[in-house]
Amino acid sequence: MTAAAPRKKSLTPSAIRIGKRYRANRIDQNYDAVVIGSGIGGLTTAACLSKQGKKVLVLEQHYTAGGFTHSYARNGYEWDVGVHYIGDMGSPHTLGRKLFDYITQGELKWAPMDPTYDRFYLGDEHYDLVAGPEAFKAGLLKDFPNEAHAIDTYLGMLNKVAGAMQGYTLSKALPRLTLPVVSRLLKFTLPDYFNKPTYEVLSKLTRDDKLIAVLTGQWGDCGMPPKKSSFLIHALIAKHYLHGGYYPIGGASRMAETIIPVIQASGGDVLTYADVKEILIENKRAVGVRMADGHEIRAAQVISNAGVINTFEKLLPESARALCNYTTHRKHIRPSMSHLGMYIGLKGTAEELGLPKTNYWIYPDHRYDEAVDAFIEDTSRPFPVVYISFPSAKDPSYATRYPGRSAIEIVAPTTFEQFEPWKDTVWGKRGEDYDALKDALTEKMLEVLYKKFPQLRGKIDYYDTSTPLSTDFFCRYSRGEIYGLDHDPERFEQDWLRPSTDIKGLWLTGQDVLSCGVVGAMISGLMTAISIEGLRAVPLIKEIFVKPGKGDWVRTPAEPVSV
Repeated sequence: MTAAAPRKKSLTPSAIRIGKRYRANRIDQNYDAVVIGSGIGGLTTAACLSKQGKKVLVLEQHYTAGGFTHSYARNGYEWDVGVHYIGDMGSPHTLGRKLFDYITQGELKWAPMDPTYDRFYLGDEHYDLVAGPEAFKAGLLKDFPNEAHAIDTYLGMLNKVAGAMQGYTLSKALPRLTLPVVSRLLKFTLPDYFNKPTYEVLSKLTRDDKLIAVLTGQWGDCGMPPKKSSFLIHALIAKHYLHGGYYPIGGASRMAETIIPVIQASGGDVLTYADVKEILIENKRAVGVRMADGHEIRAAQVISNAGVINTFEKLLPESARALCNYTTHRKHIRPSMSHLGMYIGLKGTAEELGLPKTNYWIYPDHRYDEAVDAFIEDTSRPFPVVYISFPSAKDPSYATRYPGRSAIEIVAPTTFEQFEPWKDTVWGKRGEDYDALKDALTEKMLEVLYKKFPQLRGKIDYYDTSTPLSTDFFCRYSRGEIYGLDHDPERFEQDWLRPSTDIKGLWLTGQDVLSCGVVGAMISGLMTAISIEGLRAVPLIKEIFVKPGKGDWVRTPAEPVSV
């Protein structure tokens, strides 16, 4: 290795375990609802129902709760596997912040990142996104002085999509019988560019492909480059971070840690090592789940946060899939891009090592789609994007919890086919060829890191690299996808992707219902709770949607940290 004898992955269990371990004799059969999966969508649904007085049980097959919001610790370091930054947390009156405060009783606290929250490298050139609409515009004008009209129009379009999303989102919770009328109404109210390909929309604003590349430099946040993604998801992401990025104080595991007490307050709980093998269907209705140990848990409502494909293809009996016309629906959805994750530990503080509170996105050049297509054809080519995040710099509590240490996270795309030969092997024992491939990819990612941060060469104390097979083992996404379904226009035309299903008592929640991202999955979790509760959800709707308040954006230092 190029680093100074770094320690490789240890199989020592993680020190971060959120939730109680499942035992059949710990189950109380008197539950109003069972949630499969403890990702943020499932936790949000469970917490919202619990605050409605429902007794909810959340079942998580992993050793810790949180799904892609969980953290893990090894060898004296800690990393977050999926939470790198969250937008819209600078004001207590945004939908995302109000929802977080609601389901955590205000216990989850936030630290702002640097005003420059994202930096894009297009080859040797770099461009910055700066927090706040005016600063955002000024930063772009510095690099593209002749594009003021295009940038103004673009910002206006983001606002229009955000406004239109309210009706689109709420339509998910309306009764299925209203779909024909709702669909016609949405066609009249949504902008005509709402669900067009991102590049197609932006190329009508400007002919400058580098400006388009900078505007779409966050495409890695949904896993689809701009010629394939829907403008809907692009606009949601760009608008979400327009006022900057924020990080949960104490790391991503604080999300589940602060939500679980709300679920427990109504008699519910979150259990880990709780492997659901089947959703029980009787008389065309979901009535509970069967666990891997054969134990059955009954409940009036079964809510799946396991992902649409897992729910219909792995958890439901084939006869039940026919009730939902799933075979036809399946033709219109695809799993999102597979990914690699690298977790690096270094001795020294973020300040000593020069680690920023800014995310780095490294691209070969501005031709994103072409780079992705070339890489899929030949994975020996340069990564089409490498994302680098610095959690120990973003989290003011990290230095207290792990004195004199720092952490870096790297994410890069890959293909499932590259790892398919080992798909039936056991985690941690996949063989020398698999380890050699991981080592080669690790070196490839490290060289990208060293090019931007040469001072880190020789400073790495520990590293661990995950592959699509690791993601499948820990999170049950069988092709190593982190964003669920592809976010192309076809996906957003599927009106069956909603909380209610054609099987009574079976509900969906999580990122496949609405969109990827922590807040997207949370809002889908809220919509699922509203769908289940119907008119009983009026107090919940008032609490989240109606309470008055202005977007008083602040970028003050993080609150004092007590550990």
